[in-house]
Amino acid sequence: QVQLVESGGGLVQAGGSLRLSCAASISIWWINAMAWYRQAPGKQRELVADITRDGSTNYSDSLKGRFTISRDTAKNMVYLQMNSLKPEDTAVYYCNAAGLNSLQYWGQGTQVTVSS
Repeated sequence: QVQLVESGGGLVQAGGSLRLSCAASISIWWINAMAWYRQAPGKQRELVADITRDGSTNYSDSLKGRFTISRDTAKNMVYLQMNSLKPEDTAVYYCNAAGLNSLQYWGQGTQVTVSS
């Protein structure tokens, strides 16, 4: 089974940057798409960004161009570069993978906290 492990979360001040990493236990070429989701306290889990097999990306409109999703196929890694962080970005961030046979896989999540 595919395993996803997130890292890179932490506590930062508003305006700071973080890069989240997601390591997959299988080549991402076996994955139809990968995505980052987040869930803030008292809120529903929401899509942050996704990247498909051909490298096409999609972002939540609320990000205002501050986040960038990328991949390193040789390392089976997906990243989320987060710049100009705001307190409302505080959430648990989850890596998600959709397999070629429509199976879904989730990481354990990594906490991102942005202070005022």
